[in-house]
Amino acid sequence: QVQLVESGGGLVQAGGSLRLSCVASGGIFRFDAMGWYRQAPGKERELVASITSGGFVYYANSVKGRFTISRDNAKDTVYLQMNSLVAEDTGDYYCKGSGRNGVDYWGKGTLVTVSS
Repeated sequence: QVQLVESGGGLVQAGGSLRLSCVASGGIFRFDAMGWYRQAPGKERELVASITSGGFVYYANSVKGRFTISRDNAKDTVYLQMNSLVAEDTGDYYCKGSGRNGVDYWGKGTLVTVSS
């Protein structure tokens, strides 16, 4: 059974950093790509960053230069390093895996709150 479990969220002051982790039980090899999405209060869920199995990365314009996505295949884990956080980064952060079987898998999310 495939499960994605996020961790690392919390409360941080503006300008601070957090590192989110997403562990893929069942193996990260099952996914063509992994992504981090966030949903701010009252807003739609948006893609923040993604990384393919080949290492190609994408960042939303709003986080370029501040966030870094990476993956550790040996640990079945994808990370999102978030630096220079601003209040607008507040939201629930979700991990998504695009399965090689054509199915998308989502984690339950982790809350990031940036105080200004």
